[in-house]
Amino acid sequence: MEPVTGDNGGTAVKVMRLRYAGTCEQCQARLEAGSRAAYLRASKTVRCLPCVEMGRVDEHSAATPAPQALPVGPDPSAAGTAGSSARREYERRSAKREARIREAHPRLGGLILAVTDEPQSTTAWARGAKGEELLGRRLDDLAAEGVRLLHDRRIPGTRANIDHVAISATGVHVIDAKRYRGRPSLRVEGGLFRPRSEKLLVGSRDCTKLVEGVHKQVALVRAALDSAALTNAPIHGALCFVEADWPLLGGSFVVDEVAVLWPKKLAERLTATGGWTVAEIERVHAILAAAFPPA
Repeated sequence: MEPVTGDNGGTAVKVMRLRYAGTCEQCQARLEAGSRAAYLRASKTVRCLPCVEMGRVDEHSAATPAPQALPVGPDPSAAGTAGSSARREYERRSAKREARIREAHPRLGGLILAVTDEPQSTTAWARGAKGEELLGRRLDDLAAEGVRLLHDRRIPGTRANIDHVAISATGVHVIDAKRYRGRPSLRVEGGLFRPRSEKLLVGSRDCTKLVEGVHKQVALVRAALDSAALTNAPIHGALCFVEADWPLLGGSFVVDEVAVLWPKKLAERLTATGGWTVAEIERVHAILAAAFPPA
């Protein structure tokens, strides 16, 4: 984006990628190095793009043009690429296996690779990447309906990632994409004489640990928004099974406050009527994009 100039011809506000981390002077949101933000020349401070769009001006930046004079739009690269880290891990493992076999069998390596399958621990990464990519494309179609997205976001300090984060009028949705075979179902155990518990099954496989994983991701997103003074922001966790054996009628359910559903059903939740304005959606998107960089 080109700098915005004041009446005297000097640059009042410049939208740029930050060389160093900073804090928005208005909402106090953390701005990571490399994120896009507005630099205010008069006060030598930075401001997040949602605050600029909402036209928040103080005495140090009175030269800042009105919101309509700032053609600030969403950064096309901010959403990230769905499945990119899983795809890279698959390619790394596959290449390592090929190199190991060719080194051990210089003459027959190509034949061995042609007639043997990759181990499940390697193909699982390719299958997972495909699921994230399929869901990512479906979610990207919702941009025209006001849904802002973040794909494949790194959890700082770990090797883990969050598959998808969607921000819409209904709040923040933390989404874990899975491409499992079988039918997802809910099993309730206990009740009258022992504690009630809920389990997530996919076919006959107990996948309740997936619910625990979503809870951890939701807690991290909650912490990031709490640090930006958005303690009341609604956050929803979801497990979206791509290409699972869903029934023709019904099928979606909730396990321990985590929605279990398929892409079309998820899209309905994201585009439902909610209380957040466009400005609020943009602000939360910017905060989470900075807190969880692309993986």
